[in-house]
Amino acid sequence: MKDLIYLTYSEIKTKLNDGSLKSKDLVSAYINRIEVTDSKVKAFLELNKENILKQAEESDNRRKSGKLLSEFDGIPIGIKDNICITGEITSCSSKILENFRSPYDATVIQKLREKGFVLFPRLNMDEFAMGSSTENSAFQTTRNPFDTNRIPGGSSGGSAAAVAASMLPVSLGSDTGGSIRQPAALCGIWGLKPTYGRVSRYGLIAYASSLDQIGPFSNDLQGIADLMEILSGLDHKDQTTAKVNSFEANSVSSIDWKGKRIGVMKSEEFNFSPDVNKRYTDILKDLESKGATLVPLDFSLLKYAIPVYYLIATAECSSNLSRFDGIRYGLRKEGAGKLEDLYSESRTQGFGAEVKRRILLGTFSLSSGYYDAYYGKAQKARVLIRKQYAEFFKSVDIIFQPTSPTTAFKVGEKTKDPIQMYQADILTTSVNLAGVPAISCPAGLDSNGLPIGLQITSEHFNESKLLSFAKSVSELEICKLALPKEIT
Repeated sequence: MKDLIYLTYSEIKTKLNDGSLKSKDLVSAYINRIEVTDSKVKAFLELNKENILKQAEESDNRRKSGKLLSEFDGIPIGIKDNICITGEITSCSSKILENFRSPYDATVIQKLREKGFVLFPRLNMDEFAMGSSTENSAFQTTRNPFDTNRIPGGSSGGSAAAVAASMLPVSLGSDTGGSIRQPAALCGIWGLKPTYGRVSRYGLIAYASSLDQIGPFSNDLQGIADLMEILSGLDHKDQTTAKVNSFEANSVSSIDWKGKRIGVMKSEEFNFSPDVNKRYTDILKDLESKGATLVPLDFSLLKYAIPVYYLIATAECSSNLSRFDGIRYGLRKEGAGKLEDLYSESRTQGFGAEVKRRILLGTFSLSSGYYDAYYGKAQKARVLIRKQYAEFFKSVDIIFQPTSPTTAFKVGEKTKDPIQMYQADILTTSVNLAGVPAISCPAGLDSNGLPIGLQITSEHFNESKLLSFAKSVSELEICKLALPKEIT
């Protein structure tokens, strides 16, 4: 029973379909793992065992009667706490939505239900997805399974840690400036940010609408590919979804490195840690030995990605979060006198420090007299960054870079310096600004036994090529990484 939790996503899928494994047995093993381990990791905000086991039993009954919904029927999947599920609390790890129960399913949840997945809500996150460490949750700090004194990354830290700690084989997160790829890298698993518009955002509680994108985590690459096929596609409930060819998981295959042009960056420009720099350099040397051509790219424009990102993201967050006013739903401060006091007191008590900081920054950048000087210029710079990526892909097949300049830092290490915390996303935010897809691949361990992630980026809507390169990276001996079995 214990060994079930260490199966890869692909092994689980195979065993469920050949009849050698029942969903209820698998789900029971994961529930037991969560009960034993999550007191150390703190990935889950809630665990409705009765409902989860019921879903698994229904899946087993469908298989027994020959009425299974798909080959994925009975596979467990974790859900980040900002993705709406009918009747479940969706709090965004915030006190202002602490008791809010969603009246509807997000489109991605509806698609998972149609395939028979067993849903495991609710996974911890930075409040309203604002953070890089999952220390900004109103309820608890999630820990890194490789070292529980360290952060798992953010904002989807609960989703990443649950997979890395073998509590689940796959999970969903959201990525606004790196919030899937960064925790995937720091937790040693796979994490994909799809092309903006590839996956519906309907039912994802918004942080920054022009940047947010739902994407998968997995303990193997096949889980990423399968979930991309299931989740992607046009959705008339989300007008930002694109009408493009559907992604097909069977389109992913290993590539021949010979003659491939790999875009690379200069490490000294982005202050990589020595271990990250060495691993990145060693991987590139390995690829060169297999016939790939390394093409240095000018990333100087991307140094502006952090200020551009934080101007645009905070402006959009200040607008999106204005709906949480203590009137319609969420926390309401009773006994407030005037209407403006009700607004002020409800939001003061409901929002945490980081959310307040970003609302203030965004409101300032949108204010009269400053709009053109800050927000307007940031949007112009965003266009330049998008054009820069288009230029890159004229000369290279793919871009390789570390996902994070360092491995996981210690809990509390950067909380007193917001700017230092924001810089943790320096290698990921430009991807969201450009709207292109990127995946973080496990790339071995540093000298302290902490995971290193390799980020691969491709042009818009070319996830097939992106995942094919990722598959070939997974076959490199230098990138092998085992998840921890014992959490200390």
